[in-house]
Amino acid sequence: MLGYDDKRNFYRMMVNSPCEVSLLDNPSATPFAAVCRDISATGMSLEVELSIIELGTLLDITIDSNNDQIPSLEAKAKVVRCDASTDNTCLVGVEISEMK
Repeated sequence: MLGYDDKRNFYRMMVNSPCEVSLLDNPSATPFAAVCRDISATGMSLEVELSIIELGTLLDITIDSNNDQIPSLEAKAKVVRCDASTDNTCLVGVEISEMK
């Protein structure tokens, strides 16, 4: 699939769906809401209302389905990028390690 503008191995699909994120490194931490902006075969980007998430943090991400015929998506992923914004949010890039 190489050869198009951003030189990615897989196309990204824009989804803009609410999701729930849990920290696998700290199971006692409260899960928090995020918005999955886009997803590909190997990663996704999430907008979170946190100032920063450290690189390498392991996450469990759940995107509920609105359709009974389509199962919810659950993925385990690792933070590979965190771009902080001035409004106390950040855009987090994750690499998917497991999808259920």
